[in-house]
Amino acid sequence: MANIENRYDFVLYFDVENGNPNGDPDSGNMPRIDAQTAHGIVTDVCIKRKVRNYIQTAYGDEQGYDIFITEGAVLNNKLKQTYEDYNIDVKDKQARDVARKYMCERFYDVRTFGAVMDTGDYKAGQVRGPAQFCFARSVDPVFQQEITITRMASTKEDDDATKNRTMGRKYVVPYGLYRMEGFITPAFAQKTGFVQADLDRLWQALLNMFEIDRSAARGKMAVRGLVVFRHDTALGNAPAHQLFGLVTAARKDVDKLPRSFDDYIIAVGDAPQGVTIQELC
Repeated sequence: MANIENRYDFVLYFDVENGNPNGDPDSGNMPRIDAQTAHGIVTDVCIKRKVRNYIQTAYGDEQGYDIFITEGAVLNNKLKQTYEDYNIDVKDKQARDVARKYMCERFYDVRTFGAVMDTGDYKAGQVRGPAQFCFARSVDPVFQQEITITRMASTKEDDDATKNRTMGRKYVVPYGLYRMEGFITPAFAQKTGFVQADLDRLWQALLNMFEIDRSAARGKMAVRGLVVFRHDTALGNAPAHQLFGLVTAARKDVDKLPRSFDDYIIAVGDAPQGVTIQELC
């Protein structure tokens, strides 16, 4: 398989309509916002979870595409299983390095995002993954809307069904366009075994992650743009922040509140020498 020999930087745009893209448990699960600017926030962990879910759904049956961090999983048990499957002696001085190698081979998210795997008796060290995401932020401030809902049904048989109405709350963003920036570092890819096929599936997962993640809480979410900067070298041919500045999203009418993607226009500037721009969406 082809190794990753080029540095990549990328910008991802996605939007939400009448949904909660990332609830904040410290605020009653209200949509996350920057308290100073009211811009919406979606954490890198949230996006990685959706990538993991897509890879597990689409390729989980293939060798090398298992997922280490899954809902309800006991991570130490997965580490123990790796030791047993590959007959690794816990007392061996090289056991941790051997286990780390097999963990990268077996689990897509370990060789992509990295992991801390020294949490129990069966240790596999720490891995820094080649794919790193930043927090996503909304292009404009978002409005946290609280909506009251009712349930028109009884909980128990002896309740008066005609009088029992349970009140609840839903928190949504009427509309928000979010932007996330990320990086692919080839030096780390060589250490974890992250190859071109893995990178291709990462792009695929980012483009389709919301298609298998539908729920009432998240409303309508869609990827609206994925701009990839491919450097000619492993170290890169331009600073990432300069490349990110080439991609902008602006409202068509600054006096109108954005309520759909049609209210925005995304523009991409010209790449400097040694960098190729790929607009995957």
